[in-house]
Amino acid sequence: MVSKNQIKLISGLHQKKQRLANQLFFAEGVKVIQELLQSNFELEHLYTTQNDFEAVQPSKRTLINEQELKKISALATPNSCLAVFKMPSENKITDTGLILALDDIRDPGNLGTILRLCDWFGIKQIICSKETVDIYNPKVVQATMGSITRVNVNYVDMKTFITQTKLPVFGTFMDGENIYQSNLPQDGIIIMGNEANGISEEIEKTVTSRLTIPRFGELQKTESLNVATATAIILSEFKRNS
Repeated sequence: MVSKNQIKLISGLHQKKQRLANQLFFAEGVKVIQELLQSNFELEHLYTTQNDFEAVQPSKRTLINEQELKKISALATPNSCLAVFKMPSENKITDTGLILALDDIRDPGNLGTILRLCDWFGIKQIICSKETVDIYNPKVVQATMGSITRVNVNYVDMKTFITQTKLPVFGTFMDGENIYQSNLPQDGIIIMGNEANGISEEIEKTVTSRLTIPRFGELQKTESLNVATATAIILSEFKRNS
């Protein structure tokens, strides 16, 4: 059974302010929760409608019914389980390899997908502008499908970070160099911009190499690619050239 105080706490975790205040977030679904349990994320409490997760100690596991799950879930159609985890401390960013920089990414689904892409292509570090959607937003956590446990994400003052690094800085623009004809290094910062406006003017000034994904369509009328789709193409090319 879920107490009123537990319902109040978990409902509050739907909001960034309360997640930060409590240093807690929640995840839903067997796969995501299993990935988190097998990582260095510390479980606060698990709520499940099934007799599963037997490895979790009984004091941190509560059997609930579907109606109770609906009261705490962020999903329109709740899964069978929800788990609350403690937020880990941010790891220090190292100035090596490829770093993905996200400038004001607002859509939770895009951020979650981008984390999965980084996990797939072996990108260990992501830096986010302060305006980028919170990584612990329930929709982001859901969309990562567990990749949140394997990619280091830091929220930084992006201009300050980039200007202090010695790494080359790549940005994607319509007027950039064809990425398929570019000599791409194994180390650098790759900036991806906002879904509607692209890379901000302030961050654009820090870019040392402008890249573009060329359009091959006959009419050339498609204005832009979805940021997650563009990220997949760009990371693939950087890794193909490494």
